[in-house]
Amino acid sequence: MARILIPLFLVVLLVPIGALITVSQTRSEVGLDQMVEEADPEFGRSRFVKYGCGGCHEIRGVSKATGKVGPSLHEFGERMMVAGLLPNTPENLIHWIRFPQEVKPGNAMPNLGVSQEDAEAMAAYLYMLARQ
Repeated sequence: MARILIPLFLVVLLVPIGALITVSQTRSEVGLDQMVEEADPEFGRSRFVKYGCGGCHEIRGVSKATGKVGPSLHEFGERMMVAGLLPNTPENLIHWIRFPQEVKPGNAMPNLGVSQEDAEAMAAYLYMLARQ
């Protein structure tokens, strides 16, 4: 009986620990640990105003950003996915901001002609929100 219970006990104990380690590793690859090198988050905040993102999204710290069409972006940096399709990395987020219809054709977010520099700054701002 002990020959069965000991391995069973180890499985019951070790599987949740392994899952926690995996989640921890994944969160270190995305979310709060993400930063966009050499991008200015405050400039990014101003780009949300310029492109009118607040018409569809609620965004902390951006005037009149009270939209309800798209998701709230308050804690975007803590999300695991971008657009429900891509791992939340700076590269994927920047690509999504610039080319949402390429990433997910037919979604509600239009291609707004966002420049690379603006998209980098916008991504930096979104990741900064998660650290506040």
